[in-house]
Amino acid sequence: MKRKIKLLVNGTLHEIEVFPWRTLLEVLREDLALTGTKHGCDIGTCGACTTIMDGKTVLSCLTLAVDAQGKEITTIEGLAQGTKLHPLQEAFIDYGGIQCGFCTPGMILSAKVLLDQKLMPTVEEVKKAIGGNLCRCTGYMKIIEAILKGATIQSET
Repeated sequence: MKRKIKLLVNGTLHEIEVFPWRTLLEVLREDLALTGTKHGCDIGTCGACTTIMDGKTVLSCLTLAVDAQGKEITTIEGLAQGTKLHPLQEAFIDYGGIQCGFCTPGMILSAKVLLDQKLMPTVEEVKKAIGGNLCRCTGYMKIIEAILKGATIQSET
């Protein structure tokens, strides 16, 4: 039997009916058309489905949508302000942190949580923050450079 739930996603309240076994990932992509959150491994090892919930990263493939009720959820779509990209998004573009783009949303959201906690992280802190996000294209150096540059840009604003 479906349950009616309210989800606060990217500042917008959504009231939807879901089966209690549906994941947050499924609801974001299929019901709310927020396809920036990627469907990767389904077992929580790739980080492609990373979202932010109440200021912490969560793997939306392992989170039931009913458990996200009453929490503030941010997806990659929620970082930009209209057409103005978030400094991390800009830095990923400018520094080549994007290759195929599949891991990018999760990487950026993991980095955002880090930068919300520590304005100017070290390389080791960046590596730790993105440790749960797998990339098969860049070798991570461009991603790390983009995050460090994003931290600099963000601290200047």
